[in-house]
Amino acid sequence: MAAKEEAVAARLAGLTAGPGLAGPRAEARARLEVMGLPGRRDEYWRWTDPAALNGATPAAAKAAEDDEAPLFDALDRLKIVFVDGVFDAAASDDLTLAGVEIARLADKIPAWAEALYGTLEAAGQNPVKRPFAALNTAQATDGVLIRVTAKAEKPINLIYVHKSETSDPILHHLVHLEPGAELTLLETGPAGARFNKVMEVDVGSGASFHHIRAQGPDSECRAVTHIFARVAEKALFKSFTLTVNGALTRNEAVIEIIGNDAVAHVAGAALGDGATGPFLHDDTVFVTHQGLRCESRQVFKKVLKHGAIGTFQGKILVKPGAQKTDGYQISQSLLLDDDSQFLAKPELEIYADDVKCSHGSTTGAIDETALFYLRSRGVPEEEAKGLLVLSFLADAIDEIEDAGLKEDIVARLETWLARHRD
Repeated sequence: MAAKEEAVAARLAGLTAGPGLAGPRAEARARLEVMGLPGRRDEYWRWTDPAALNGATPAAAKAAEDDEAPLFDALDRLKIVFVDGVFDAAASDDLTLAGVEIARLADKIPAWAEALYGTLEAAGQNPVKRPFAALNTAQATDGVLIRVTAKAEKPINLIYVHKSETSDPILHHLVHLEPGAELTLLETGPAGARFNKVMEVDVGSGASFHHIRAQGPDSECRAVTHIFARVAEKALFKSFTLTVNGALTRNEAVIEIIGNDAVAHVAGAALGDGATGPFLHDDTVFVTHQGLRCESRQVFKKVLKHGAIGTFQGKILVKPGAQKTDGYQISQSLLLDDDSQFLAKPELEIYADDVKCSHGSTTGAIDETALFYLRSRGVPEEEAKGLLVLSFLADAIDEIEDAGLKEDIVARLETWLARHRD
């Protein structure tokens, strides 16, 4: 116990929490002190070494500049920019948008945000402890507070910029959608040398939340992120994440479907090339069904080469009474050589008798028959491999409903594949 307390104290040393929210911050710190920081002996960290997240900030250089346009740059959107975790007012748009109220955690906090802050994170600590989320709630310095009252007239884009090689930002975002409201939220860019982010999303009855996130391209960065979502009756929650590069990335999603006839989809596509530096990508997902006739989807694809490592831990929990649940989970990897590795732990826990739930996990190589077919029709080998990779990732990318956003993601994937040809 003493060693645990010392480790937590050392991790918190030098951190300065943002203003306000004394109550939930103190409660989160108390949770962290009880559970301690994670280690390799913890069940949900046995495949991902958290050492780089526990101690001093590892240095991480910014990726070399190139001529690639920022993602979603042609899209009409409201931009909110953070540089190494610090809000950049000059680079951001005016925080005024029809159907939406926007504030910041570092400013005056509205009453609805005070009531929501830390509540979904605290609920998400059971049955699996998530120490870095508690640390975030206790110490976050800033974040965006978004209340959606109608259909937002355009997407909101949180843009992260990494400049300092030792930046260690901790951001906490809140999103609350009133009944019938609708929002598309975009996240792009590397936020710092090491990044700890929590997003709590409360989706009201009949509301729709679409989330598209692109992580990378800095190869040396570390990140641990959490999305905690509560989905009400007839509401829709959809989240897609594209990850390219990054020394260590752990994305956790904790989704609680509390209303009847609700839908929650979470998906991801990761591409790792160990030739540019260590690559370990970890998706950890926990979806709980409480309502009747609800649907959930977990679709995760990873493409790995040159010693890159991917892991997936996903669970569907169907509580008593959650009849007519339709839950689906698939995790797959495409290994482009013999040096890479994919580790998966799919789980189902069901306490209702009238459900349709399934899970699966596969690991494989490029289909040599398909590759031969393409090459026999004049497609160069590396281009043919790229087409097969895109085909492999298609199920995850198809979770993006907006055709324009999907095209931007595919274009970014094509660029990565072109730059990482052997």
